[in-house]
Amino acid sequence: MAAVRDFARKFDLVLKAFNLSRGRLAQTVGVDKSVVSRWASGTTVPTDHNLSLLTQAVARHKADFGRVDWDLDVEAFAARLGIATPAPAMPKAASVASSPQPSAPGGEQRIAFCRAPDGVRLAYATVGAGPPIVKTANWLNHLEYDWESPIYRGLFRGLAAERTLVRYDARGNGLSDWEVERIDFEAFVTDLETVMDAAGVERAPVFCMSQGCAVAIAYAVRHPERVSHLVLHGGFAVGPLRRSAEVAEQTRAMMHLIRTGWGTDNPAFRQMFTSLFFPDGTKEVFDSFNELQRVCISPDNAFRIREAVGNIDVRDLLARVKVPTLVTHSRGDAVAAYELGRAMAAEIPGARFVTLQSKNHALLDSEPAHARLLEEIEAFLAT
Repeated sequence: MAAVRDFARKFDLVLKAFNLSRGRLAQTVGVDKSVVSRWASGTTVPTDHNLSLLTQAVARHKADFGRVDWDLDVEAFAARLGIATPAPAMPKAASVASSPQPSAPGGEQRIAFCRAPDGVRLAYATVGAGPPIVKTANWLNHLEYDWESPIYRGLFRGLAAERTLVRYDARGNGLSDWEVERIDFEAFVTDLETVMDAAGVERAPVFCMSQGCAVAIAYAVRHPERVSHLVLHGGFAVGPLRRSAEVAEQTRAMMHLIRTGWGTDNPAFRQMFTSLFFPDGTKEVFDSFNELQRVCISPDNAFRIREAVGNIDVRDLLARVKVPTLVTHSRGDAVAAYELGRAMAAEIPGARFVTLQSKNHALLDSEPAHARLLEEIEAFLAT
């Protein structure tokens, strides 16, 4: 993963050093602009063939540039090009109820705050340029931590490659207010609308994961004029407390563990969730998700959110979805069973269903299914 991030920084240095646009470089190398955007966003690195073509393109501006130069560290690479190394981007906070400014070059996200009708302060971030795409909140989020985590950074950079990505922390966790009176499904739907209004998004595709899918479905039914496309990954129409008695009992047992053991220094309790979410994860992924769960929410709020998610039921709304919908689901998902995604897609008129070969609830950019997901989203949004 470090190699992918380092290449993205080096690629950005090349663009700046020789005042090249992504489109111009894509033409020179002979690839689609979307491929170049994935290099720039840190989603992937060039194939051996494309790296050779890219090296030739750089050599037109710096005659002695060669393949071995890509192996230099970022500072040495910048010196090789004769420019200063930029400092890593850090998120900047904005004042309450302020709108975010356009993102700075290099993929710097900007964080702002807005207030829901009940007074809860919600944190949201924008990054990228171009038409907007909105991501709903899921379990769990922290705008700053997620942006650099090995779990979400590839996905978010991929979504922001050609668009302005708007995402937010749900009430009760992350940078949004923790001391809140309401944590329930209706509040989640209202919060999505609040963030879209604050970010100035009139109409956009909405990308969702896990319980965020039900939130987006409810919003799209109420406001179809504001949702151009729905992309639902790893979602479900009915929460675990409303499924079978066995699933409900298992969910209540996990909720009890959340309330009693979540806030301890011992990560064993949080590891239970991590193992379900990422059975094929690496130690880096496990450590990152365990730490995210520790720092972004209190035990009580984790319990309350889990309870609210458990009681979700939007089955009666599925047939009323009128916007184009793409449903994707990991074949071996242990958090939201594959059949839940399949059943949801079957009830949404005209929905397209794509099976992804993975066991992970949230896809990691080290697995082929991650690239497939981004490709499917890109093709779907082009329709």
